[in-house]
Amino acid sequence: MTTDLGSPKISAPDPLAPAKLGPLTLRNRVIKAATFEGLTPKGLVTDQLIDFHRRPAAGGVGMTTVAYCAVAPDGRTSPGQIQWTDETMPGLRRLTDAVHAEGAAVSAQIGHAGPVAASKYIGHPALGPSRQFRMTTQNFSKPASKADIARITEGHANAARRAVEAGFDAVEIHFGHNYLISSFLSPKVNKRKDEYGGSLKNRARFALETARAVRDAVGDKIAILAKLNMDDGAPGGFWLDESIRVAKWLEADGSLDALELTAGSSLLNPMYLFKGDAPLREFAAVMPQPTKLGIQLVGKHFLKEYPYTDGYLLEDAKQFRSQLTMPLVLLGGVTNKAVMDEAMAEGFQFVAVGRALLRDPEMVNRIREDENTKSLCNHCNKCMCAIYGGTHCVLNPKPANPPVPA
Repeated sequence: MTTDLGSPKISAPDPLAPAKLGPLTLRNRVIKAATFEGLTPKGLVTDQLIDFHRRPAAGGVGMTTVAYCAVAPDGRTSPGQIQWTDETMPGLRRLTDAVHAEGAAVSAQIGHAGPVAASKYIGHPALGPSRQFRMTTQNFSKPASKADIARITEGHANAARRAVEAGFDAVEIHFGHNYLISSFLSPKVNKRKDEYGGSLKNRARFALETARAVRDAVGDKIAILAKLNMDDGAPGGFWLDESIRVAKWLEADGSLDALELTAGSSLLNPMYLFKGDAPLREFAAVMPQPTKLGIQLVGKHFLKEYPYTDGYLLEDAKQFRSQLTMPLVLLGGVTNKAVMDEAMAEGFQFVAVGRALLRDPEMVNRIREDENTKSLCNHCNKCMCAIYGGTHCVLNPKPANPPVPA
């Protein structure tokens, strides 16, 4: 690209060429985004989960991200989610070995669901910064104590240590979607009066302490990313002005190798990230009562529909790129080479792809063969409703065999 004043040409990096991410060298700049797989019904790695990540690895991505690995028993959004225990480690090692055999790196998303946790099904109350009613589960979150905060911070550090032991190349700390740490960032959700509430510096304390604990735990043995909300998508929630300041503090601390920028709230506006159709009928079909009835009656007010455009988070993410020097990962509508090239030209070091790789795990290889290749995803978002029986694109054949522990 060139400037308007005719300055020397500055070439943007090729998204399909190798790139450094902290201590890692990835074979390209395309990351399979964390997409909850729904393939661990007993909380253990299954052959189906391994294949879920092996396929995009074989399809050419630089790194795939395993989601979502809870750092504590009370941090799960479903009873079958993976936790970092002795029992899960052999399966996780099998998974990382399988991805590495295809030439890709593999990251583990680590976090605590907080107020998004499935408290009725996991045997623990949902934690939050403050007491709050959650419409989708019809229960209240319990304010996290300082002991809870310390326990969960150390849980992230322990998860990172376990990730190294299991052969992961990176971890991605979940600071998005009003999961626990994201909910502390939100002035709409966080009503605390102590040092973890009130001012932005206080609300960001949990995030900064957690990122630092993870870095101190593993040093440079693996890459450390964080997924950070730019915008909760809710009036009065966490928004760009505060998010940029938090990103600057994280950059200054030096605890992260990259930030992946996201948006939306699983509590307040879950469709804000997933531009495209809002599949209300399909959501109602897989939900128990009384949630099913609630979706049928008022779902259109909670599961709002936003039009899809390629690269739909780019304009907001450029606000961060202009004020940070650390590597950034662009998420949202990365469905073809043109969007990847635009991201690189705007100064982003990596792109993250979710739904398009569910539809076509071979997308990166196909783009390498023909840069005019377009994604086959039609943004119907019905894949979001498939997580309860194994996440997949509904336009593809569903795996025939139910997941069993590997």
